[in-house]
Amino acid sequence: MSKLSVPHLLGIKPLTTEDIHLILNTTSQFKDVLNRPIKKVPSLRDVTIANLFFENSTRTKLSFELAEKRLGADVINFSASGSSVKKGETLIDTVNNILAMKVDMVVMRHASAGAANFLAKHVNSIIVNAGDGAHEHPTQALLDAYSIQEKLGTVEGKKILIVGDILHSRVALSNIFCLKKLGAEVAVCGPLNLIPRHITTLGVQVFLDFNKALAWCDVANMLRIQSERQHITYFPSLREYQMFYGLDAKRLQTLNKEIVIMHPGPINRGVEISSDLADGPHSIILNQVENGVAVRMAVLFLLATRHDA
Repeated sequence: MSKLSVPHLLGIKPLTTEDIHLILNTTSQFKDVLNRPIKKVPSLRDVTIANLFFENSTRTKLSFELAEKRLGADVINFSASGSSVKKGETLIDTVNNILAMKVDMVVMRHASAGAANFLAKHVNSIIVNAGDGAHEHPTQALLDAYSIQEKLGTVEGKKILIVGDILHSRVALSNIFCLKKLGAEVAVCGPLNLIPRHITTLGVQVFLDFNKALAWCDVANMLRIQSERQHITYFPSLREYQMFYGLDAKRLQTLNKEIVIMHPGPINRGVEISSDLADGPHSIILNQVENGVAVRMAVLFLLATRHDA
């Protein structure tokens, strides 16, 4: 069986195209497992995984935990809110204390960009980045790519539009890296001050006019406004943002084609997307959630078996 070229999943950027295809192919195998009456396999039966979430998370944390349990791993959940981190303990001390309990893998979300890379250099364990600041969120990009492939048959040659707060979004950056490596055309759209200045150097197109962007794309991935990462006001009001960049039925009806609608969640209904579209036939938002478990199973399995080799 093929092996990943990397010892950790720190981001999409270090992955080869072959790595991504291997993860997506393995995801399909685990999705078959999840559709069986007995949804567990003993692939990681002797592996202990610690989930370290220094930032609040619901979907990603639950998805990783479910993936780990479906693989038969022993799971330790760590939340920074009630921990010694609040008393001034360093990140390395925290993780080393957990590793002293014989933990094999660490899944970590952290508010600081580069935290997962930092940890991988200082700690003897397999590290999986579950989101680091506004830097990367690799498993979200992989599940998004898998969901597009599942819906459209392929990612290659498709026109994928990412809409919203690109500046503060780790999902946008990881998606750009992943989709470009898989041969997609990628564009971003949003208010000018929420578009990173040098984003075109990543080979993406920039739209400021949402209607023109929708006319161009096959898939629209709608991002929420990252209010918790914004320290200044970037637009006058949510109502004005919705008017220019919100996706609703009226805007969709102006297109003479069908597009696929995605969202990494959590959704601000009535802001970046209306409820009827989020729950409608063009949406694959719940497919993304379902595919997240299978993708994370694939990542954990491939990293653990690479380590054993």
